[in-house]
Amino acid sequence: MALALLFEYYLLLALAIVALGLALWSLVDCLMRPAARFAQEGKRTKGFWTGLTVAATFATLLGLFSPGGIFQLVGACIACVYLADVRPAVSGRGGYYNY
Repeated sequence: MALALLFEYYLLLALAIVALGLALWSLVDCLMRPAARFAQEGKRTKGFWTGLTVAATFATLLGLFSPGGIFQLVGACIACVYLADVRPAVSGRGGYYNY
């Protein structure tokens, strides 16, 4: 039983590290994009997305101290929404909405 709990702990810790990586990726990407692209593509402002990605990074960082918590899940969801929806639109490479 102890081996199963140890496996679960390390699995959740690995997922927390992946979520932190996603959040950091979304934060760095958001900071690199020009603010005019957000308004041009009809997305919320750069300040809004920067604030959300900072909060996501902070929340997933908290998830490292208690793996498997709700903060980790919320932070990963925010980061994934940015990476899947906002990033393709503001990148200028022809995302889903740019056809």
